[in-house]
Amino acid sequence: MKISLCIATYQRTDRLRQLLADLARQQLLPVEVIVVDNDAAGSARAVVDARRNEGAPFSLLYDIQPERNIALTRNRTVAMATGDWIAFIDDDERAPEAWLRQLADAAVKYSADGVLGPVVPEIPQDAPGWIRRGRFYDFPRMSTGLAVPLNRMRFGNVLLRAQPVHAQPGPFDPDYGLSTGEDADLLIRMVRAGAQIIWCDEAIVVEPVEAKRLSLRWLLRRALSGGQEFARKTVTGQYGPVNLRVRISLLLRCMLQLGGAAILTVLTCPLGRHRSVYYLLKAWGSIGKISVFWGWRIREYA
Repeated sequence: MKISLCIATYQRTDRLRQLLADLARQQLLPVEVIVVDNDAAGSARAVVDARRNEGAPFSLLYDIQPERNIALTRNRTVAMATGDWIAFIDDDERAPEAWLRQLADAAVKYSADGVLGPVVPEIPQDAPGWIRRGRFYDFPRMSTGLAVPLNRMRFGNVLLRAQPVHAQPGPFDPDYGLSTGEDADLLIRMVRAGAQIIWCDEAIVVEPVEAKRLSLRWLLRRALSGGQEFARKTVTGQYGPVNLRVRISLLLRCMLQLGGAAILTVLTCPLGRHRSVYYLLKAWGSIGKISVFWGWRIREYA
């Protein structure tokens, strides 16, 4: 299996240095690692050069994509990839030695066109207690071999057959380049075109949560963005057929969910901040969904 491993990066030089060291110790090595820097100043170049000088058991490629756009940056990594398979990992994650082999084994075992794995958050010991108890950074997991539902598609830990990736326009849509959702958008289009994408629960990568994300403000912003992405994909028909009835039903359901979550936010305050924040995030997610109907979109990467 000839695997190209793609990394889009932006001003995370320390994290990128650690990740490249992890990749050099993989039980199954990629034939090439492609790093595309979304920082026009090229802040990641020195990290890549240092890894080359230390020695790398794979070809290590570097380029800059200067326009602030995560989709265009990912597109550049794909354009540079020569492998029959393409893996993606985020620049702030850590990869255990068995990670890439486990993804590849699952792809072969289940004859899949793509394999997604868990991204396990690592919360600092000095994080606020309500954050540690709330498990706000966890992502739903599944049994290995199951097809991934369309509304759970995401990157950060994925191995894809190259052919169906290259067959998609872009393949990432630049319209998502300053928001979120370019990853799920591509995976959904691949599934619609016939690709089989399954889950591998053993192929874990770890994401040490940055200090700047350990705040209610960041969690609210993520909930708002996630709600917008879900509603946007629903009303554009990516999750299934859509008509006026579906749109009205979604809007009414979101309004009811917003009201219920707002009430529960207040009622659960005596039970601990982590419980009230849980429902506050649900309310914020509903606001994000409703905001799609008046055309507002949060720009995560602006």
